Amino acid sequence: MKSTFYVTTPIYYVNDVPHIGHAYTTIAADVLARYHRMKGQKVFFLTGTDEHGEKVQKTAARQGLAPRELADRVVTRFQGLTPALHISNDDFIRTTEPRHYASVQDLFRKSLGNGDIYLGEYEGWYCTPCESYWTDLQIVDGKCPDCGRPVEKRKEPSFFFRLSKYQEPLLDYYEKNPAFIRPESRRNEVVAFVEGGLNDLSVSRTSLAWGIPIPGHPGHVIYVWYDALTNYVTGVGHPDGGENFETFWPADIHMVGKDILRFHAVYWPAFLMSAGVAPPLGVFAHGWWTVEGRKMSKSLGNVVDPYQMVETYGADAFRYFLLREVPFGLDGDFSKKAMVHRINSDLANDFGNLLNRTLGMLGKYFGGTVPAPSLAGEEDLALIALSREVLSAVDAAMENVEFHKALSAVWDLVKAANRYVEAQSPWTLAKSPADRERLGTVLYNILEAARICVLLAAPVVPTAAQKMWEALGCEGEVAKALVSSAGAWGGLRSGVTLPKSAVAFPRIEE
Repeated sequence: MKSTFYVTTPIYYVNDVPHIGHAYTTIAADVLARYHRMKGQKVFFLTGTDEHGEKVQKTAARQGLAPRELADRVVTRFQGLTPALHISNDDFIRTTEPRHYASVQDLFRKSLGNGDIYLGEYEGWYCTPCESYWTDLQIVDGKCPDCGRPVEKRKEPSFFFRLSKYQEPLLDYYEKNPAFIRPESRRNEVVAFVEGGLNDLSVSRTSLAWGIPIPGHPGHVIYVWYDALTNYVTGVGHPDGGENFETFWPADIHMVGKDILRFHAVYWPAFLMSAGVAPPLGVFAHGWWTVEGRKMSKSLGNVVDPYQMVETYGADAFRYFLLREVPFGLDGDFSKKAMVHRINSDLANDFGNLLNRTLGMLGKYFGGTVPAPSLAGEEDLALIALSREVLSAVDAAMENVEFHKALSAVWDLVKAANRYVEAQSPWTLAKSPADRERLGTVLYNILEAARICVLLAAPVVPTAAQKMWEALGCEGEVAKALVSSAGAWGGLRSGVTLPKSAVAFPRIEE
């Protein structure tokens, strides 16, 4: 196992309001960061905001503000997602920080110095919302092929990056690193795009002032995507190098939405290769969310506000729903009805109630003190064997970024433990003094299965997991426990006194 793990979210554009898409990517990256910390790895997790470009400049002008004032005002919307969604990022980067200017200019200067960036003139169709140029062949009925909004014809002097030179190096990199682009379907799309031939890319603008200037070339600012992508190396100390850069670069995984995969899987590794910096090890492109079968849009008024979701349902429930409901990588549909069903069925009834009712029985029959188990019988061994299988299933799923499979494996154990409760019926055993030792073993086994489930679910539901962890008499923070300890049955301490109840997931009244 690698001793380090570096995961990033895309940096979010300050011209936007946080919605379910931002929450989804950030939560997914957070769960990976938490899981890899619990594997004993040294983790760095970066998120942040993209604050340059024409959209910000125009919006600021409309509001009578300087672009930096607008950025300072709205960055808090994204910074606030960290506490609201229980995000454990190690740094939050803003592209307006001096450290980022130095990083971008250094990368640019290296490619300029080796001839990979050259001065020319650009003419094409420009889409302001996407910050992208398109050719005559690419536009559709005078509109941007990505967002469907009108484009305008522009001509300006521009620095170009020799992307065409990197067609073969990129294809070679994809071939040698088959897991670089995931899921597989997205990898095939990118390979086909690069095999189709690459055109040199315009990487500067003279039509706006709000961006990082090109040293020695007044009037030119660096293209916002070149600027934005560079945040991933800035965050770990580029261009100065140092311990963080040596430890964490190249990044293990850039978590992105499928709409920005090309920038991350084609342009970004090429920029890095040109500047003599190792490309990232992986990019994962997840799907989009619709809302009750319809595309999310401000005009429809169906934008899902993560802050509102947390206020209504709680952060843990929201996190669980997003990662359990849909196979990660595919598109999904959000509905409050489906979310309430998941909360009540999976979290409150299955998981929460497993612990809560067992604590109640422990209090009633043993004064709340955890008994020492006796020798395991056949039905106990089946539960123990499943608990050991669950750890390897969860680990394989998390390594493949298949959150739904990891959670499904944990819930296999949750459900098995609930079936074990019904089959062993502690309430019947309690009626006979001769069965007291057996009763103690049964209650111990249920609580131990719950402990393992809590440990493995902790990266997804961190706050509820900590509450359950403490209710089980486990010491310290569950987030600092090692997931490997889920593989050793018997970690629950006997002789400790536990509370009579612990409601980690309240039911939602529909």
